[in-house]
Amino acid sequence: MSTLPQPDADALAHSRRLHEALAGEIVAAGGWLSFARFMEQLLYAPGLGYYSAGARKFGSAGDFVTAPEMTGLFGQALAQQLAQVMALSAPAVLEVGAGSGRLAADLLLEFERLGCLPERYAILDLSADLRERQRQTIERAAPHLLGRVEWLDRLPDSYAGAVVANELLDALPAHVVVWHADAICEKGVALDADGRFTWNERPATGALLAAAEEIAAQCALPPGFESEIGLAARAWAAEWGHRLQRGALLLIDYGFPRREFFHPQRAQGTLMCHYRHHAHPDPFYLPGLQDVTVHVDFTSIIAAAHPAGLDLLGYASQGQFLLNCGILDRLAALPADTPEYIRAAGAVNKLLMPHEMGELFKVIALGRGIDERLCGFLSGDQSRRL
Repeated sequence: MSTLPQPDADALAHSRRLHEALAGEIVAAGGWLSFARFMEQLLYAPGLGYYSAGARKFGSAGDFVTAPEMTGLFGQALAQQLAQVMALSAPAVLEVGAGSGRLAADLLLEFERLGCLPERYAILDLSADLRERQRQTIERAAPHLLGRVEWLDRLPDSYAGAVVANELLDALPAHVVVWHADAICEKGVALDADGRFTWNERPATGALLAAAEEIAAQCALPPGFESEIGLAARAWAAEWGHRLQRGALLLIDYGFPRREFFHPQRAQGTLMCHYRHHAHPDPFYLPGLQDVTVHVDFTSIIAAAHPAGLDLLGYASQGQFLLNCGILDRLAALPADTPEYIRAAGAVNKLLMPHEMGELFKVIALGRGIDERLCGFLSGDQSRRL
C-alpha cells in the first residue's frame, strides 16, 4: 500500500485506536470475528468507525465522490420520480444515509420549483458529524427550507410517502463466504502472531449457510469461489414491509442481479475499499480511515422484500432511470457555453455512460399501494432480470 497517500499523525493515531478496539473484540470473541461484524465496526464503531468519526469523506477533498456531489442535476432528475411517489401516497420524503446533505438540498429546491414541497423531509443518519454537516449544507443552499427537515434516530414504526437511499446498501455489513468443493465456509478475521489482522475460515452455519446453499443451487460456482452475502441488506429491505403503509423506496447503488453477481468470472467477490480516491481490496488497511463496500445482489433485495409485502415497481440502470426522469432536459435548460454548463455536461456524461456510472449503478423501486407505472422505469425496465 506504499502507493497510497499517507495519513497525518492524528489520523494514524485514530486508526491505531480502532485497530486496538477491534483486536480486543477479536480476543474477547475467542480469536475470530465474522467479517460482517468486523465491517460493521470499521464503519460504525462509535467515535472511531469511518462513518462515525469526523474525517472528510465526500467530494474532491474526501475519499470518493457520489452522484449528488458531481452535479445538482442528479437531484433534480430524481425529484421527478419522488414527486410522483408523493402524489400517489403522501407528501413526505425520508432519506436514509444522506451523506453531506447535498442531495437533500437539491431535492428540496427542486420540489419547491415543481410546487410539491413535502410537508416533512426526514433524514435518518446515525453519525452526529454527518448530521451537522447535512444541516450546514441545507442551511447554506436552502435556508428557507431547513424548517421542513428533521433528523430521525431510527426507522419510523409506520410510514407513508417516498423513501430514498443513495449508496446505502453497499455500506451495510456483509459476510464473506467461500464455496469449496466439499464445504461452504465463512471467512472471518483473526490476529496473527504480531497482532495484525488476518483472514481465517470457519464452516458457515445458520441463516448464512442456508443463503449460501441457495446461491450454489442457482448459480454455477467453481470450487474456491469467494463472494459476499449481505444478510443485513436483506433484513433492511424486508423491514420496510412491516413499516411502509403506502409509497415506494428508491434504492440507488452499484451491483448486479444474482446470476451476474455470482458469475464465475467474479470469483474473488466485490469487496472494495476507498481511500483518498484510490480503490483497493484490503479491508485491513488503515481501519477507520477508509470506506469499505460490497456490491449489491439486487435479486436478494427483492427476494427479501416481496414476502414482507412489498412489490417490485421497477429496476433499471442508473443511466436509463435518469434519462427517463429528464436529466437531459434539465441540462439543456442551463445557459450554453458557460463554465456551469460545461461542468454539468461532464458530470451528466459520467452519470449516464455505460462504461462510467450509467450501467454499474442500478435503481430499484419497492413499494406498496402504488398501481401507476413509475416515470423512472417507463423505458428500459429490467425487472425480469431479477
